[in-house]
Order: sequence, then C-alpha cells, then structure tokens
Amino acid sequence: TVNKHKPWIETTYHGIVTENDDKVLLDPPLIALDKDAPLRYAGEICGFRIHGQNVPFEAVVLDKSTGEGVIRAKDKLDCELQKEHTFTIQAYDCGEGPEGDNMKKSHKATVHIRVNDVNEYSPVFKEKSYKTTVIEGKKYDSILKVEAVDADCSFQFSQICSYEIVTPDVPFSIDKDGNIKNTEKLNYSKDRMYKLTVTAYDCGKNRASEDVLVKINIKPTCKPSWQGFNKRIEYEPGTGSLALFPSMHLETCEEPITSIQASIMLETNHIGKGCDRDTYSEKSLHKLCGASTGTVELLPAPSTSANWTVGLPTDNGHDSDQVFEFNGTQAIKVPEGVVSTTLKEPFTISVWMRHGPGSREKETILCNSDKTEMNRHHYSLYVHNCRLVLLLRQEPTESENYKPAEFHWKLDQVCDKEWHHYVLNIEFPAVILFVDGATFEPFLVTEDYPLHASKIETQLTIGACWQGGSARMTQYFRGNLAGLMIRSGKLENKKVIDCLYTCKEGLDVQLPEEVASAVKVEFNPNQSSLSLEGDDIESFEKVMQHISYLNSRQFPTPGIRHLRVTTTVKCFNEETCISVPDSEGYVMVLQPEEPKISLSGIDHFARGAAEFESTEGVTLFPELRIVSTITREVEVEAETEAEGEDDPTVQETVVSEEIMHNLDTCEVTVVGDDLNGDHESLEVDLAQIQQRTLEMSSSNVGMVITGVNTMANYEQVLHLIRYRNWHTEALFDRKFKLVCSELNGRYISNEFKVEVNVIHTANPMDHANNAMVQPQFINQVQHASVDLSGHNLVNTHQASVVPSAATIVIVVCVSFLVFMIILGVFRIRAAHQSTMRDQENGKENEMDWDDSALTITVNPMETYEDQHSSEEEGDEEEEESEDGEEEDDITSAESDSSEDEGGEQEDQQGSSRQQQLEWDDSTLNY
Repeated sequence: TVNKHKPWIETTYHGIVTENDDKVLLDPPLIALDKDAPLRYAGEICGFRIHGQNVPFEAVVLDKSTGEGVIRAKDKLDCELQKEHTFTIQAYDCGEGPEGDNMKKSHKATVHIRVNDVNEYSPVFKEKSYKTTVIEGKKYDSILKVEAVDADCSFQFSQICSYEIVTPDVPFSIDKDGNIKNTEKLNYSKDRMYKLTVTAYDCGKNRASEDVLVKINIKPTCKPSWQGFNKRIEYEPGTGSLALFPSMHLETCEEPITSIQASIMLETNHIGKGCDRDTYSEKSLHKLCGASTGTVELLPAPSTSANWTVGLPTDNGHDSDQVFEFNGTQAIKVPEGVVSTTLKEPFTISVWMRHGPGSREKETILCNSDKTEMNRHHYSLYVHNCRLVLLLRQEPTESENYKPAEFHWKLDQVCDKEWHHYVLNIEFPAVILFVDGATFEPFLVTEDYPLHASKIETQLTIGACWQGGSARMTQYFRGNLAGLMIRSGKLENKKVIDCLYTCKEGLDVQLPEEVASAVKVEFNPNQSSLSLEGDDIESFEKVMQHISYLNSRQFPTPGIRHLRVTTTVKCFNEETCISVPDSEGYVMVLQPEEPKISLSGIDHFARGAAEFESTEGVTLFPELRIVSTITREVEVEAETEAEGEDDPTVQETVVSEEIMHNLDTCEVTVVGDDLNGDHESLEVDLAQIQQRTLEMSSSNVGMVITGVNTMANYEQVLHLIRYRNWHTEALFDRKFKLVCSELNGRYISNEFKVEVNVIHTANPMDHANNAMVQPQFINQVQHASVDLSGHNLVNTHQASVVPSAATIVIVVCVSFLVFMIILGVFRIRAAHQSTMRDQENGKENEMDWDDSALTITVNPMETYEDQHSSEEEGDEEEEESEDGEEEDDITSAESDSSEDEGGEQEDQQGSSRQQQLEWDDSTLNY
C-alpha cells in the first residue's frame, strides 16, 4: 500500500471543560481525514499528538477509519489556577503497514480550551470589621463601603451580586456595591453608636462564610461653644475661692481663630441691695468703714429706742439687708431731736435707693419743712423725671442775695429699677454726688433768695413732704429705700464711700504666670463682671479655668447667683467665621450653718438693800457667758462586726462645734414695770463702752448696746451693767431680760432672764459696822444653800459676793429659834406621855407647861420652797392620842432668812408659800 496523502484536520479548535471534570467539548469536533482512505493503514488515523509544555490534556483516537478523536484532561482542572489553555495538535496516519512505515502527519492546529468554573467558594470580606463616625442630624449618600471578594474564577461565581444588613430595625441600608447609608437623620441623644452585622452573596447565591461587624459612632453636631461647663456650681460658705470653670475649653469646630473676647457676668441684683454685703445697721457699717462719729440713722430697724419706722413694709432683714418699701401712700415723721435743724456746717446725706420710671410728679426721699402755718421746704432730696434733686434753702441772713438752692443730676440709675448707693457731700455752695462710688457733677444749679425769718418749727419726714399749712403729706415716694443717713460736721471721704459700696462677693482670677501677658483682664468696680481679651485659645482657656467666685462673709446670703459667659471671636475667613453662643449657669450659695447664740450665768440671786442704794449698785450679769455653736452632720465610718463585710458602714452623726463671730446688739429689758427714773436706773461705765467702739442708749424700759464687736468684748461690757435703786423700802425683787443678736437680727440669742431680790434687815443702821466678818464663818455659809421666801443666797464662790451683816444676824436668830423649838418639841412629848399615864389612872388632867424653869416665846413658823435653794428636813415627831382624833406633824427647817420681824416682808412680796403652821395654844399657859 502506498501512503500518498497526509491527514487533514481543522486549523483551530475551541473547547470547554468544567473544572473537576476531564471531558472537553470541542467545536468543531476533533476529526482527521485522509485521502488515502479507504486503504488500510494509509487511509486510517492512528493518533493525535499534542505540542506544548505541561499541557494537562491528551488526545485519543476513537475510530481509526473515521479519524474521530477526543481531547480530555489528564487530571482534574482548577479554574482558579488557570482559566484557559492553548496548545497545538497534529494528527498522523498509520503509514504503509502495521509498523507504521512512511507515516504522514497533518499540519498543526491550534486548540483553545476554557475551563468552566464551579461555585465552590463563598464571599469573604476584605476587613475583619468596619468603623466610622458620622455627625448627627445629616443624611449621607454613603457613610462607608464594605467590600467582599469571591475566590471563584468565573465572573458569575466570583462576582458579589448583593449585600445585606442582618441586624434588624436599624436606620441604615446597603446597596449592591456595599455602600451603607442612613435612612433617617441620626440623633446623638438617642443613640451614640450603632453596631450592624452585614453579609454578602455572590451571583451563585453563595452567602459569605462570615458576616462582618460595622460600628457607626454618632458625633453630636459640631457647634462652636464652651465645653466642660457645669451649669450648677455649689458654693459652701466659708470655703474661700471656688473655681467656676476648672475644665472649660472652647470648641471652634476646627475654624482658625485670630482673636477672642469674653465677658463673664455674675448677676447679684436680686441679693440684698445689689449684692451680698454685711447686713449690720447702716450706722455700724459706717463705723466699720472708718467713718467718724456724728452719723444719724434715719431708717433704723424698728426697736424700742427707734420706733418711728414701725409700720413701714420691709423684708424680714434676716438673711439679707433690711429695706423699706414706699408705695406712694406711706411716709414717716422723724421725731424731734434726732437730727439738728440747722445744717450750716458741712454735712453728708447717704441713702440706698431702688426706683423705677415714675410719674412726672416729684417724689420725696427726705424733706425738712415747716411744721405749721406755712409750706416752706428748708431742705429736701427728691426724684423728678429720672433726675435726682437736692433742695437747700439758706436760712435768713443780712444779705438778701441770690444763692444756689437747687442742684439737679440727670441719671439713668434713678430709673433703672436697680439698687444704687447715693452719697451727697454738701459744703455750701459746693455739692458733690457719688453714685456707686463714682463722682457726678450737677448739670443744673438754680438760685433763690434765702428764707425769710420765722419762728416756725420744722418737721423732718421720709417718703413724702409735710405741708404745714394744710397739715398733710404730699409728693409721695414710690420705691425702696435703705440706710438713709445724715452726718453733720464732716464730709464723707472717698475711702469710706467705697467701703460702704463694696460687695462681699464677686468674681476673682489668679492669673498663671505663663499666660498673664497673653490675656488682658479687666474687672468692673464691684467685681460682678470681668472681660478677657486674647489671641491664643490655649492661654485664653487657662485664664477661664482660673476664674473663681468668692464670698468673704462668714454667713453669706444663700441662694442663686446667675452666671453668663458672652464670647466673640474673629477668624481668618470672615465669611465662615463661627459664632459662639452664650453659656449660662448659676452659683448656688448653700445655706450657712446657723449659729446658736447662748447666754448663760447666774439667773437668780439676792443682795442687801444697802448694795442697791450704794453708788456702785448691783451687778446684773457678774458671770455672764456668751457662747455660739453650730450643729452639723458628719459622716463617720462604723466598724462592722459581721463576717465577710470588709467595707465599713458610713453613719451620720450630729456634732456641735463652738465658733467665734461678732455681735452687733445686746438689749437689756426690764420685765414688769418700767424703770422709775426718780429712784432707779441701769448704769454702765461709758468710758469702757467707748473704748470698745460701742454705743449705749437707755430708756425707761432698759438699755441697748450697739456696735459690731466680738463676743468677748460684749461679755466684758455686760459684766459692767449695774442696777441702782435708792428707794428700796417697797422693793422686794426686780427682773430683767437680756437678748443679743448678730447681723441686724438675723441670728438671735436665747432670752436670758435674771431675778434679783432685795434683802431687808431689821437694823439697817448696823450694816456699815458689820460689813466685815470672820473668814471661817463665811466658809460655813458657803456649804449650805438655804430657802428664804424665793430668794437665792448664792455661795461666795459662785456669786463672788461677801455676806452682809444682815445675813449674819438672821442666821444667828434663826439658829436660836430652831434651838428653842427643839426644846419645846421635847417638852410637848413629855407632856403627852404624862397625860396618857393620868388617863390610865382614871384621872382627867390637862396638859400644862412646867414653866417654873423655862419661859418660851413662840412665833409662827413658815416653810418655804425655792427652786434655787437646798432644803433640809428635820426629824418628824408623831404623837397619837388614845382616841385617834388628830396627828400633829412638826417639821424643823434650817434656813438663812432675810425675813423681817413677823414675816411682814414675805406677805408684801407675795412669795410662794407651801404651807403655814401655827401652834395650837388653846391648852398652853403663858
């Protein structure tokens, strides 16, 4: 057989094979043709040869005669390793015999085989978790993008067709590309962070092998503002400075700042007269500020010595200053003699006033006018159309020339409904006005003739002006007044004025050295506001953190003080410059621990009448003690005995602590009838009072000591108060009451009552000669406190008083009387025994005294009881008659008695008497 022709195959083949399978589907099919057919060998196809390196395929002849063959994979294919394979194939025939001689080959054909993918891999997220932060109040197109990949080689199975949020009920959605967005505006106050679980699916619907966690933090909307500011700041009295903004910083939302200004305002207008000040009387405050004497207080707190302000509406004056309200219908007359009617020498008028826009009529603060017949105003201070006017008419003089008469000041302060302090220094014809420490000159001065000569008396009024011709008030004032004072003879100096106006509370700042030059700080006069200016935010914040509140009062007025921080910034870019809103808060001044002022000492004693009549008199409070205490709750750790309880138990315990503070008033008041100036008085060494810068006033109801001073100084002065009475015949006792207070009545002591009794003697002429007694006798008296008709004879150690001669005489007489009574008792018992023997013998005999050897004079004997004396009872003797009719109790009592003969003094005194025993003398022979 001759092999004339080569086999023929197609030039290109395309095949498809599925991974993990070996069958290749070819297009066109693999068929080799040979023109030598149907010859045996020469026309048959013996095989296919593949050309290429590491080709994972083989070609196999299925039918030699037809030339049909197949390509198949040698091993399982992996699409992920290689998706396509290209190689060449060549067919060859069987030659000219069984040995294949003269075998012919076809041309080489190119074979392209694509490996088809199987969805064997699941999606995997590129990140283990996702995290982002968004700002509240915004809707985003895409908050973040999650991304998963699939290891499959085909587009279908390697493509992620969808993502899904697994977490239910969250305001987020995700698209097919993995973009997460919010479906509603987020609110920081509602949720600060969301945690989402997200999964992915490939296009073969395989789900991700592991879901991924997505954290979305919600950030509040960036608003330029001061951060770290506590709105409520508690201030504990007595703790000094308190930092107001220790953690404050400015949020600028990353806007570049070139400069910053801020003002901090402490609102105290509602506290007292504009802020917290000492609430002593205005007169005491003038003294504390260094003003000299001569100041007259025209609006004092109502008291027994100054009662013309009784009836005016006021606050209670306890926690804060006492102010008086005038509603347009009220006015008061100042009694004669309080203020001198002639004011030719320099003088000062000062007043605290709060006044709003009023009517067009004049409103009088202070007026001195004719009391009768005429309506002339000698001098007055009034408000008219937001102007403060001082009228000062000159008294008659030789020259009838025009002189300045009215001084006008136009002031916003008069009508702003706020408290202001006004001081008028008048040295005619010059008048200087100070308002809150600042000087104001009058804008208008009018002149007038001096007043005509007249003998009409004048009337000083407050809150209106007295019209003497029509006998009525006019030009009523509407507003609040306090501390109205007139000081004659000397002008008030600026130092005193500033002291009176200065607040006891305010803002303070201690600048750190490193920022002192970087920030400019300015205070207003009363330190209720300060302003800061700087260009470095960090330095500015440090200064803000060192601003503090300070209240130097020992007992500050409790309540709220509002705080406001106003800020202005400048930026590099004016168009996008931020605006910082005001920050508001308040300082809460806590209630101070209230002191309890306690007065104690000897509250009942007796003295001889001669001591009351002496020039020294009787000291009322010889051993007075003034103590002030506060009570507070403290937490203490109590040890626990239970097993397993390592933590101690905290318990609250009340403790009392003695404190020191000033007093401003002590008032001694007589209890009962008023003092009769003809024969009794309360006296004190005025030099000692003045030495302690105190003042004393007295009346028929008692004595008042005023002035801000220590408790120790008040003690010393009260030890000196003496009571004198140079007509003691009808006097048996006198009672007094002492009350002390602090801060114009804010804290008041207990009422300490003292009763002094008068000891009358039978021989008052002997008193002087028997004043000195033996020491050993005094020692005996000291050991026994005895009853005497309600009098308490205090031992000498306790009262520091030497017994009078009258006391000695009484003791001797009583001792003799007791001795005689004891003898009489024994005699009576003997008589009763004798009577019983006679009755047994059938004899009726009377009980007679055997007076052959003894003579007894019997006086009524009384038993007294006094709460301050000790009582000793003698032996009680009982005798019972045979028929049991009667039982006699005989009590023997020892006492030091100041009783006059016959006990007449006791009847006049009305002393407490338990019972009176009388002798049954029907059977006695005298």
